[in-house]
Amino acid sequence: MVTVRQSHSAEYHPGGTQSWLSALGLPEAKISALLDAELWLHQQNLTDQEPEVQTGWEMVEILADLRMDKDALTAALLFPLVDAKLIELEQVETQFCSAVLAMLNAVRQMEAIRSIPVGPNQSSNPQQADNLRRMLLAMVEDVRAVVLKLAAQICYLRSVKNADEETRVLAAKETNAIFGPLANRLGIGQIKWELEDLAFRYLHPQTYKQIASLLEEKRLDREQYMQDFVASVRQKMQDAAISVEVYGRPKHIFSIWKKMQKKQLAFDQLYDIRAVRIVTTKVQDCYAALGIVHTSWRHLPKEFDDYIATPKQNGYQSIHTVVLGPAGRPVEIQIRTHQMHDDAELGVAAHWRYKEGAGHAGKEGQLDEKIGWLRKLLAWQEELVDGSDLAEELKNQVTEDRVYVFTPKGDIVDLPVGSTPLDFAYYVHSNVGHRCIGAKISGRIVPFTYQLKTGDQIEILTGREPNPSRDWLNPNSGYLKSSRARSKVQYWFRLQDRDKNIAAGKELLDTELNRLNLSIDNIPKVLARFNVNSMEEILAGIGGGEIKVTQVVHYIQSQSGKLQQPEIDPRLISKPISNQPKSHVVVQGVGNLLTHMAGCCQPLPGDAIVGYITQGRGIAVHRDDCEQFKVLQEAHRERVVEATWGDKYASGYEVTIRIVAHDRNGLLRDITSILANEKANVLRMSSNSDISQQTATIIMTMELYNLDSLNKLLTKVSQIDDVIEAKRFH
Repeated sequence: MVTVRQSHSAEYHPGGTQSWLSALGLPEAKISALLDAELWLHQQNLTDQEPEVQTGWEMVEILADLRMDKDALTAALLFPLVDAKLIELEQVETQFCSAVLAMLNAVRQMEAIRSIPVGPNQSSNPQQADNLRRMLLAMVEDVRAVVLKLAAQICYLRSVKNADEETRVLAAKETNAIFGPLANRLGIGQIKWELEDLAFRYLHPQTYKQIASLLEEKRLDREQYMQDFVASVRQKMQDAAISVEVYGRPKHIFSIWKKMQKKQLAFDQLYDIRAVRIVTTKVQDCYAALGIVHTSWRHLPKEFDDYIATPKQNGYQSIHTVVLGPAGRPVEIQIRTHQMHDDAELGVAAHWRYKEGAGHAGKEGQLDEKIGWLRKLLAWQEELVDGSDLAEELKNQVTEDRVYVFTPKGDIVDLPVGSTPLDFAYYVHSNVGHRCIGAKISGRIVPFTYQLKTGDQIEILTGREPNPSRDWLNPNSGYLKSSRARSKVQYWFRLQDRDKNIAAGKELLDTELNRLNLSIDNIPKVLARFNVNSMEEILAGIGGGEIKVTQVVHYIQSQSGKLQQPEIDPRLISKPISNQPKSHVVVQGVGNLLTHMAGCCQPLPGDAIVGYITQGRGIAVHRDDCEQFKVLQEAHRERVVEATWGDKYASGYEVTIRIVAHDRNGLLRDITSILANEKANVLRMSSNSDISQQTATIIMTMELYNLDSLNKLLTKVSQIDDVIEAKRFH
């Protein structure tokens, strides 16, 4: 559950600040530094009645639990006041040491983390790249700034408890997207759980209350059961002469809910509702304690994990097992050493204090390892094209959805889920990626589009000369997942001859337009949209990787049939869906409003969508990248509402494609295999063979859900041997 904290005030701590700080377990040196800071604040006419001062003390309380040093605690007390501009950094510089000033600067620079898009309808801004780079530099120079920022986010989440729903939800989404995964990446479990629980409370208030009430209802029965079980475990360890601490561990509502969702279990079926932690002094004692536990109670083999022998990527170490205790009730048991416990709960904060003394090089090495990924990301910044690439790469780096693979030498590399051998090659080095001609997984040749799985051992086959393919940049081809790898390919093509880029860009654009039966009707608008002076510049941008061909195609499609008065012209309105089953489109959480599909972009299930309140015609549903919608949004921002596809929207749309290929045995089998893999529902099919030309023409009508699905399907069919062309047919 969310940690219950006391605000610092005389009402709760009649003994004053010093007694309250002593109760937190702080040593005299830290107490003295904080009392000096408090005295200075009083001299600036800032007392504990100021909300910012109370927030500062709350941050001190959070960081005291993390055992941060006196400079970090002082910076925590001052940060809310600096952030609110109640005190200036110049004042801090004259009164406090340079470490405090540097930390405050670093935490303020980390404000750039809020510019990372947290939703499908948000995009980056031009200043994002510089802001993110400054933030990363601050994080690398002093990791304490990260911990302070996470503590400030906890305080912010607690402060918006009584705010309006939009504010709470936005804060929660921001936390789930960046701050929670960041705390996990740095191994600070104590902060991670609180961030996740607070965010969960705001995003799913009813579910949160339900689980909390179930925990409370079972509390008395569970506490007595756990007291007896803990006493039994403690006695067995004493009999075996093993020095341990045994106690019940706290429950986190978000983790309970996540496990219920993942394993499709009811509350009473969960194993970690009753949980015990055994903390030892040595690693050998961990395994000795495990042996006693397994011989005393029957354990469930499927629920056993040894993270001591194979630690998690963020350094987490512990043994997890589930046994059947008295009355056959499952009890989860975690076994770890004191050092492992500090690492798991405090992460980088547990190691920082060792940097102050000598003889702790091992601890410093662990700290550097924890933030090594930040150093890598900072080194990659020059390879990333723009702010959106850098934002995406940071999100990819902090998210928990990763795969862990091995180099031929056995080194571990972690990549985003969905990464391919080409992503791995570019991770190793740009030249390895450029010269990549093949890849082996455990000795077996795999295609470039193979999605890596945790545990794969990868060997990259390279040629003598660099030879990247422009097809690698097509997102529908599935060659590259990471923005870092795409940026390297784009950079390589930018260095090539302009004439070659123009020719290649023209070929790519013509191919995509031909497939979708589109044409460029208004070149000046296309040039204005991409801020260039000639079509050659667009073609060079596509060929060089600076402009995505899908962006150009989507814009041309959006211009097809665009009208002057989109709100009232009937050609922009397709058949209303209000007479179909409800919840096809959900507008701001409501599924039965009058809506219609906007004709300018023709959104289809699976597209990211947004709603626009029209005059007398309900809500028009646009694709979120619709150019017409952007015009409407600028004119009437107050009419824009959030919209998503409902759970019951399962219908697709019919599309006909024509495939021309050299006739051969197995051709139809290869095509239908692609269709099955892409889950395309074939409605009708006809074929015709030209014996004189030895070609076959196949016409297929199928059900798809969006234009991207069609484009991806056509791309894969075009790659089949002997296929001459595959395009949309009207």
